[in-house]
Amino acid sequence: MYQAVRARLCALVCGARTALRRRGAGRDAGMVTSEYAMGIVAAVAFAVVLYKVVTSGTVSAELQGIVKRALDARM
Repeated sequence: MYQAVRARLCALVCGARTALRRRGAGRDAGMVTSEYAMGIVAAVAFAVVLYKVVTSGTVSAELQGIVKRALDARM
């Protein structure tokens, strides 16, 4: 009797774990694509902002000054 009860309880626990895994996997089924899409949009937005900052007059002049000073340095 003890072995039958133990086997039945083990089957119920294993079945519950499988059901939870399936339910959890089904819940996230469509999220991967949307997360990638949002990540790409954020990366592109950051790249655009960075490009605008680097190509602005002030930053461009400062970068040119840094490069000029580095090339004019004595070795």
